[in-house]
Amino acid sequence: MADVKSVFWEVLPKQGELSVEDVTTTVLCKPKLLPLKSLTLEKLEKMHQAAQDTVHQQKMAEEEKQEKAH
Repeated sequence: MADVKSVFWEVLPKQGELSVEDVTTTVLCKPKLLPLKSLTLEKLEKMHQAAQDTVHQQKMAEEEKQEKAH
């Protein structure tokens, strides 16, 4: 790589004290909350629950038919 010359140059005082005024402070920002479950996982769980409900309803309907037949 070619050496890039900086536009800025360092200036140090020849007399007196050198002081640095950069003070680090804590900066507060909004917390980044991550969902415990992803949207895809929630959709899969809903689909699974719907399938279980359908199977349960079918079993109940079959049991009712058997009870009526006896």
